[in-house]
Amino acid sequence: MDKDLFADHTDYWNVAQNIKNIYVSENSLLTLLDFERVLDELDIYAFKNWSLGELVQGPDVGKYSVSCTFMWPEKLMPDPRGARRLLPFDCDVVFKKTQIKIPVKIIDNGDYIPGTKKARIIEKPIWLVEITMPKALISDIRTGSIEFEDEEIDLADLDQAYEDDLDQEQYQDQAGSPAQQAMGAPQAQPAGMGVPNV
Repeated sequence: MDKDLFADHTDYWNVAQNIKNIYVSENSLLTLLDFERVLDELDIYAFKNWSLGELVQGPDVGKYSVSCTFMWPEKLMPDPRGARRLLPFDCDVVFKKTQIKIPVKIIDNGDYIPGTKKARIIEKPIWLVEITMPKALISDIRTGSIEFEDEEIDLADLDQAYEDDLDQEQYQDQAGSPAQQAMGAPQAQPAGMGVPNV
């Protein structure tokens, strides 16, 4: 991880540049999708606030692992129990409370840096969480996903199965259920045929 990111503060502009770099790099985007798939498969998002995290750095690809750092507002710290789910899979998780420098929303002249047309910078408290996971874990989960995606579904067989079910329901409506027949229950009369008068 970039040591500056775990210093006393991080910077809005660095975060924006990192996001831009991901969008112009197909490999980074695919790696990030694989990384997120692991988090999803391990049910991390079931824990409070994990789905609110914003990527601020990464994916940083090493020889054997991939790291990403996510950010949350101070009041929305992600539930540490979610992080514990990663530990049995040889993932490392580091929490850090720090500050982020961001420009204020410009409403009046007081929101500019004096003598410039740039917005004033303020600091807001945040949580950073760095997750480092083995490439082997990412590969295992990706492979399982690809195997599932490559399964071919024959739509003709699917349609036939629906028709068979409908035919079975129609037969049971007309002839009664097999259980009713076995118990000697009266069968439904065909449409248009009344019960004869005796």
